[in-house]
Amino acid sequence: MGKDNTKKKRKVKGSAGQLEIVHPNACGIDIGSRTHYVAVRPDRDEESVRSFGCLTPDLHEMGRWLKECQVDTVAVESTGVYWVPVAQVLERYGIEVNVVDGSHVKNFSGRKTDVQDCEWIRQLHRFGLLRGGFRPKEQIRVLRSYWRQRAELVKCCSRSILHMQKALEQMNLQLHKVISDISGVTGLRIIRAIVAGEHDPVKLAQMKHRLVKSGTETIAKALTGEYRSEHLFTLKQALETYDFYQRQIEECDKKTQQYLSTLESKADPEELKLKPRKKNKHRRRKNEPYFDLRAETYRITGVDLTLINGIDAKTAYTIISEIGIDVSAFPSERRFASWCALCPNNRITGGKVRSTRTRRVQNRVAHALRLAAQSLHSSNTALGAYYRRMRGRLGPSKAITATAHKLAVLVYRMLKHGEDYVDKGAQYYEERYKERALKNLRRRATVLGFSLVPLPETQPVSQNTNVHKPPLTGLVS
Repeated sequence: MGKDNTKKKRKVKGSAGQLEIVHPNACGIDIGSRTHYVAVRPDRDEESVRSFGCLTPDLHEMGRWLKECQVDTVAVESTGVYWVPVAQVLERYGIEVNVVDGSHVKNFSGRKTDVQDCEWIRQLHRFGLLRGGFRPKEQIRVLRSYWRQRAELVKCCSRSILHMQKALEQMNLQLHKVISDISGVTGLRIIRAIVAGEHDPVKLAQMKHRLVKSGTETIAKALTGEYRSEHLFTLKQALETYDFYQRQIEECDKKTQQYLSTLESKADPEELKLKPRKKNKHRRRKNEPYFDLRAETYRITGVDLTLINGIDAKTAYTIISEIGIDVSAFPSERRFASWCALCPNNRITGGKVRSTRTRRVQNRVAHALRLAAQSLHSSNTALGAYYRRMRGRLGPSKAITATAHKLAVLVYRMLKHGEDYVDKGAQYYEERYKERALKNLRRRATVLGFSLVPLPETQPVSQNTNVHKPPLTGLVS
């Protein structure tokens, strides 16, 4: 028979069946694309539930009505982007807006209506059962909007590249098989010449860059195909679309740099003489910003996040544009890692841990840190050694998550304490790991009644090649 757990009862604070009111002046809003339903306390207005349109005058009317009802905090579902104008208008009236994940608002069973939804949200928020999502400050939201727009433009450029490759494939021009990237210097030079009317394979092959490994004859053979008018027209439009998005990216970078110049400076990159992390830093690579993003990020934060191995300027700026410079919203590094969903999500039921999988969230910071962690697979650094050890134990996916968690902790510490990260190398990490392993072995041997004694440095090796070398340590009773 199983154990009787009836005697082991946990003490529950408060009276049974009663919940403490946390927000007495709470309000719940059910967001819609055309109409928003708002619910306040029944004693604040005869009509405690009202509907408002999505137009700006309607939103201001909503704000005035909530102030008349003495509402100081509201809870809204994060429904698409429909909640954004509502939050912006209500914040002007001094009302605290809590954007709640839709999965956390579980409606009661039965007939579902918009009126019941807003009432249910108000009740949950009144008793403090809803937690608002993290929203950075207004200045950071502007940077976030610019950077997210730039990311969308980069995606559009990648689609245009695929369209160009498709047009070349239809003409049996196998350019992508003889050069690594058709959007590079050689690829765009040849494509522009094809669009301009040059169809001689030998002349096109002579346009290659001197660093291209493929020879002129190989490229000329790959550019021998059927130059049909309909496919040339498609190639031309795809190239024009690519150039248009490149101009849009440049314009977006200028706007971002202009806004960054208005932010407060915490450090001067010229005085600290930041050294470039990579060679040929003066030459802009594809999709990189048109200004020194690393210097600007260092200026507004006061720390150089690119000192962390695996994190480049774009990754550092992605983190800053999403969470901001001040990390006080996260009480500890564990809370920050949990917000990034880079820690185990223990699901305990019946006294047993049923699952420890990390939460599946759409978090741009977590995505950037995972990419940074994946780039450390061949790095001769302490973080690279940690990733390889985790990969040998847990596999690639869990190793990426574990390394991304370590990167998140380092970023949090640098932003909070203003300290620089110093890499001590892979050898130092391996030595520390060996010391910890030996310490654990000594402790376990002591518990079992043994002592750990190192073997002599020189041991006679048998002539038999099948005999393995003796271990470094031995157990003596």
